[in-house]
Amino acid sequence: MTSTPSASGAAGSPGVAVIGYAFMGKAHSHAWRNVAALRPGAPGVRQQVLVGRDADAVAAAAGQYGWAESATDWREVLDRDDIDIVDVCVPGHLHAEVAIAALEAGKHVIAEKPLANTMAEAEKMVATAQAARERGVHSMVGFNYRRVPALALAQRHIADGRLGEVRQVRVSYLQDWLADEAAPMTWRLRRELAGSGALGDLASHAIDQVRFLIGQEVTAVNAMTHTFVPQRTGADGPEDVTVDDAAWGTLRTDGGAVVSLEVTRMATARKNALGIEVYGSNGALRFDLESLNHLDVCLDGADTFCRQLVTEQHDPYIDGWWPPGHVLGWDATFTNQAADFLAALAAGLEPTPSFEDGLAVQRVLAAIEASSARGGSCVEIDGGPL
Repeated sequence: MTSTPSASGAAGSPGVAVIGYAFMGKAHSHAWRNVAALRPGAPGVRQQVLVGRDADAVAAAAGQYGWAESATDWREVLDRDDIDIVDVCVPGHLHAEVAIAALEAGKHVIAEKPLANTMAEAEKMVATAQAARERGVHSMVGFNYRRVPALALAQRHIADGRLGEVRQVRVSYLQDWLADEAAPMTWRLRRELAGSGALGDLASHAIDQVRFLIGQEVTAVNAMTHTFVPQRTGADGPEDVTVDDAAWGTLRTDGGAVVSLEVTRMATARKNALGIEVYGSNGALRFDLESLNHLDVCLDGADTFCRQLVTEQHDPYIDGWWPPGHVLGWDATFTNQAADFLAALAAGLEPTPSFEDGLAVQRVLAAIEASSARGGSCVEIDGGPL
C-alpha cells in the first residue's frame, strides 16, 4: 500500500475507496474530489484509497487524482473501518464479486453500468443489495446520463404531460473507436471480461434512458447483433472478437410506446453520440449527447422545435455550477451523481438508479441477445428465464 501527501475531506466525512483506476476510475475520482465544492449541500468525503492491480501505476494515478493512498488488494480494503463507500469501476466480470463482498462488509456501493455480465450475477447482486438495505447499507448503479441537466429536464417535461401520450422513441448510441479494423484487441472485445460489446457498453445507457424518461418498462424485443470485424490483433497475435460490434432492435413497452434502438462502436466519425427522440400526441423532444447542454423541445401542442440551452439556475442540476450560458461538460454528470448518492445516504434513502433498475436493464440486454440468436424473433420479457 502506498500513501500520497493528502486527500480531500475532513475527519468524520465518509471514506471512499474506488476500485479501478483507468477511464472510469479517473472520471469517478474527479467527481469525489469536486463534489463538495460544486454541488450545494453535498457533504465532503475522504478520498481514502484507489485500488488497482499494478502497484506502480495505481500509485501514480492516486497521486494525480488526489487520493490519500493506493492499494492492490480490494479485499483488504473492504476490511478497513475507515472505508464507508466502495465505488466499483472494474471490468464487468468483476462487478458482482466486488459489489457483493462490499455490501456484505457493510459498505455502501456504487457499481458502474452495466450491473453485471450475466443475468445470474445481476440477480445475485440485487438479492444482496436488498438484504443489505435492511441493515441500512445502500447501493446504486452508475447510469450517469440521468444526471445530464437536459435529460433530467426532458424527463420532467414528459412526467408533467407536456408531450401528451408517448407513442414513439428513437434512441441511438454511436461511437467510432472500432471503425478501423486495425484497431487493436482490448478487454472490451472479450466476452469473458466484458460480457458483451456495444450491447452492454452502450445499449445499457440507451435502455436506462428509455425507462428513466418515459417511466415505462420494456416488455418485448425484436433484435439483431453483429460483429463486423471478427478478429483483431492482440499482444500475442490475432484474437477472435467474442462480442458484438453493433446491435439494433425494436422494443415495446408496457405503456404502449414503440422504441427504435441502434448502438454501435463502428459509426465512422461519431465520437460519443447518444441521440434520443421522444414523440408524443402533443409534443416531442430531441437530445444529442455531443451537444449535452441543449434540448430541442416541442411542447404543449406546438408544431416546431425550439432549441433550449439548459443552463439556467432553475434547470435541473445547475445550482452550484456556473452562471447561465457557462456550459457543463461530460464530467459534471459524475459529480452530480456523487452528490445524489451522498444526499440519499444522508437521508437514509436508497439512491437511484438502484440495483433493481440495473437488473431491469440487464433483462432487456439478455432479451436482445436471445432475439438475435433466434433470427430476430420476438422475445417477451416477463421476469422469467429467456
